[in-house]
Amino acid sequence: MHVTEMITAARSHIQNLTVDEVAAELDDPAVVLVDVREAGEIAAEGAIPGAVAAPRGMLEFHADATSPYHLAALDPQRRVILYCKSGGRSALAAATLATMGYRNVAHLDGGITAWTAARRPTSSPAAG
Repeated sequence: MHVTEMITAARSHIQNLTVDEVAAELDDPAVVLVDVREAGEIAAEGAIPGAVAAPRGMLEFHADATSPYHLAALDPQRRVILYCKSGGRSALAAATLATMGYRNVAHLDGGITAWTAARRPTSSPAAG
């Protein structure tokens, strides 16, 4: 199976949210927004304010309460919305969290690229 097929399969089993839908959900303090991009991407492109950084390569460790790398914000009982640059990694990540027992998980379809195109706020990229 090719990665594009994996992403398509993941998207068919998860909730795909628009920019406006994510923005509306962020008004709820119980919602956890997770940025699965790498630290260098976040530094270069900025992030959605309030997002928890959990790079895709460490997501399972950050999401598992028995892991020494667990992030307290990642709780299978909470609403978790993930995003990346364009939506591929976050779709795969959302599907993974669902497999891990997260019941209320979704992703931002189009990622931060769609978010910034819609002129939604981001933190400033690090000065280069």
